[in-house]
Amino acid sequence: MATFLYKLGRLSFRRRRYVALLWVLLLGGIGYASSAAPAPPADSFSMPGTDSQKAFDLLDERFPAASAEGATARVVIRAPEGEKITDPAAKAEVNRLVAALGKGSQVAGVADPYKANAVSKDGTTAYASVTYKVISTELTDKTHDALTDATDKTHAEGFTVETGGDAVQAEQEMGGSAELIGIAVSAVVLVITFGSLIAAGLPLLTAIIGVGIGVSGIAALGSVLNLSGTTSTLAMMIGLAVGIDYALFIVSRYRAEIAEGREPEEAAGRATGTAGSAVVFAGLTVIVALAGLSVVNIPMLTKMGLAAAATVAIAVLIALTMIPALLGFAGKRALRRKDRKNLKKSGADSKHSKDTKATKDNRALTKQAAAHSAKAAENTKPNLGTRWARLVLRRPVTVLLIGVLGLGAVAIPATSLELGLPDEGTSAPDTTQRKAYDLLSESFGAGFNGPLMVTVDTGGAKDAAAAAKTVGASLAKVDGVAAVTPASVNPAGDTAIITVVPTTGPSDHRTEELVRTIRSKASGLEADTKSDVLVTGQTAMTIDFSQTLDDALLPYLGLVVGLAFLLLMLVFRSVLVPLKAALGFLLSVAAALGAVVAVFQWGWLADIVGVDQPGPIMSMMPIFMIGVVFGLAMDYEVFLVTRMREAYVHGARPAEAVVTGFKHGGRVVGAAAVIMISVFSGFIMENDDMIKMMGFGLAIAVFFDAFVVRMAIVPAVLALLGKSAWWLPRWLDKLLPNMDVEGEKLHKTFAPSSSPAAEDEDEDEDEDRDNDDEEERELEPVRG
Repeated sequence: MATFLYKLGRLSFRRRRYVALLWVLLLGGIGYASSAAPAPPADSFSMPGTDSQKAFDLLDERFPAASAEGATARVVIRAPEGEKITDPAAKAEVNRLVAALGKGSQVAGVADPYKANAVSKDGTTAYASVTYKVISTELTDKTHDALTDATDKTHAEGFTVETGGDAVQAEQEMGGSAELIGIAVSAVVLVITFGSLIAAGLPLLTAIIGVGIGVSGIAALGSVLNLSGTTSTLAMMIGLAVGIDYALFIVSRYRAEIAEGREPEEAAGRATGTAGSAVVFAGLTVIVALAGLSVVNIPMLTKMGLAAAATVAIAVLIALTMIPALLGFAGKRALRRKDRKNLKKSGADSKHSKDTKATKDNRALTKQAAAHSAKAAENTKPNLGTRWARLVLRRPVTVLLIGVLGLGAVAIPATSLELGLPDEGTSAPDTTQRKAYDLLSESFGAGFNGPLMVTVDTGGAKDAAAAAKTVGASLAKVDGVAAVTPASVNPAGDTAIITVVPTTGPSDHRTEELVRTIRSKASGLEADTKSDVLVTGQTAMTIDFSQTLDDALLPYLGLVVGLAFLLLMLVFRSVLVPLKAALGFLLSVAAALGAVVAVFQWGWLADIVGVDQPGPIMSMMPIFMIGVVFGLAMDYEVFLVTRMREAYVHGARPAEAVVTGFKHGGRVVGAAAVIMISVFSGFIMENDDMIKMMGFGLAIAVFFDAFVVRMAIVPAVLALLGKSAWWLPRWLDKLLPNMDVEGEKLHKTFAPSSSPAAEDEDEDEDEDRDNDDEEERELEPVRG
């Protein structure tokens, strides 16, 4: 693979104008297609095979006029203090409000609270339910304004009026600026890392182009593949982060190759062949993790995962082709000005460095320049990565214990993890949705915010009313049921709806138990009434959603970890290194979930993060974090340990290979992690609770995995394992194809002609090995 990518890098470098033009034309073409494409469909949520989804589909078929998929609004009205909502004056005002709410082309109907028995027992509060013909995302501004105007007029008369439901337009404080924040911080980090505006600009430019192509492609295919507008959220988040990181590693390796005296074209080829190989396998692990979300069998997650995986694939292709092309335009200007001057001073910039038939004088000058560079390197203070690696190698057991115990302590809150979906009870206390929720709980009971809908289907027989009466009478006797409303029967008479109001709120575990109890009684009721009895409603769908994710968690984890383990085995030619990588990931994701629980469920640091109301963690968060974080964690494993493997294959001792990996890759991996953290952290400032939690969870997971697991635990474990870390059974070594990720074949094939100093390397080999042995003895940890 390294040889193929080496040739691809050199080809892209030489044909840079065509390569750059091709990507720009592709961006323009897909951008135009997305602008000309029909509007993407609205968000739809379904869970094939669940009871709640079957009931929902049945209602949509048998009660088309009820607009089962339409938006709803629940307007709660409380009379002024000392008055009753049933007083003549108050009743007149409520009737006027109901009439105003019923106006508008998108309104399907309004339930009169006096006719629908929606008045509290104390007579102070009532609520009117408004249903719409379209889903919430298709409501027009005119419809939103009509709802607001109608409630404002009643509020002006001295009534307390609050509105809940998905038809209420959420207040957007920020929205859309998360990407700009991430890009701005990334730019600063890249400039600090590279010390060159040109080198810093290349990863940003290619990442933006990659994300632009990915998101535009999703928009262009939205109506064809039924991809909603939110499908691109994950693609944008992940695509921007990995796009910058992949380009960062190739540009960094290019600069290192230039510093060793190679010409730009050769340096671009070698950077693509070595760092590019790591990019390919890192990208594959991310793609496997994202595409694996398909096994959950929730269409929304499947689409988000596949769209994000396609964007990652585009980021990989751009890194392998467009980055070498842009390096062709940049040349040695990708280096810092100081490094360019030092390069000229040392003689490494000689025009004759490429000449394989160099004269003896030129060879002598080259050898003298190499000696000068080596002497300068000796006098140079080891970089932070080198010093850190040597510190870990001296105290591997201490570092390992601190890292594992520290992450274990952070993971403790995850043991009290409570899953659910956000509802209006978790909204900010000052929002109208939360106030409406609280008013209903106070006046009608907590269960009124999460009623259950029980469908009774007689399969064509027109006796649904009688069957529903029997079912309703039975359910009214179940513990935890506050009320059962009379059945509503469809015009055909074969299907009925019963509303069951629990005594507890929608997020209460006792409500979940009630749903299970009703479903367990359903089989007996079906036999008595000769009908199908199903439970649905928002609360039931939330319960089914959580159960679906729980059932899919272990198969998904096995699939993702198993496939990634095989990929890493191909990369590192080792059994223990992939195993260590997988165990380290589980530790970091457990710690990240613990942090999410502490902030979003317990409320720690809630004001700083912007959590208005602590509550249950979103049901999809664990499986989502496992998928995304695993892919990103393997990025750092591949980038950092590949450089160690490369040094080991080329003759370095195990401890020296660890130091070499950190010397060349530590700073870059650290910068890549900071960039990813900044990209994800930008989404914490969004107003959407789901996006905020995703951004925080991914940011803290990357921090734990990059700086604790990969930077501390990994070198400590490798130090303790020594040569056994790279052990692979002979039979397995013969069975696995050699992908040559570390560029061993590339080194053997192209090294003699790539640098004028190569002919002198053999003369110093024995001396280098003696120095290696001495350094090995200094760094080798004491093993028990």
